[in-house]
Amino acid sequence: MDVFGRAALLGFCFGFLWGIGCTLAILYSIYLAGYRKAVKDSLKPVRPERFTQVLEKIQAKRARAKAKAAAAPKQA
Repeated sequence: MDVFGRAALLGFCFGFLWGIGCTLAILYSIYLAGYRKAVKDSLKPVRPERFTQVLEKIQAKRARAKAKAAAAPKQA
């Protein structure tokens, strides 16, 4: 029974944990590729339409938050 326990632990480590590690590596590489593409798009002289839409949305959200903070009474 002791041999089975070691084999099961070894199988778990190589099978499950290695599989999870490979999956995380693949997801990370996909994330980096998307990040690199976004950086390249942001550096282009003519920005994509989606980029300008999202940028305008973020700027409007920041302006609303700033106006809300300025209108709120300050507590001492």
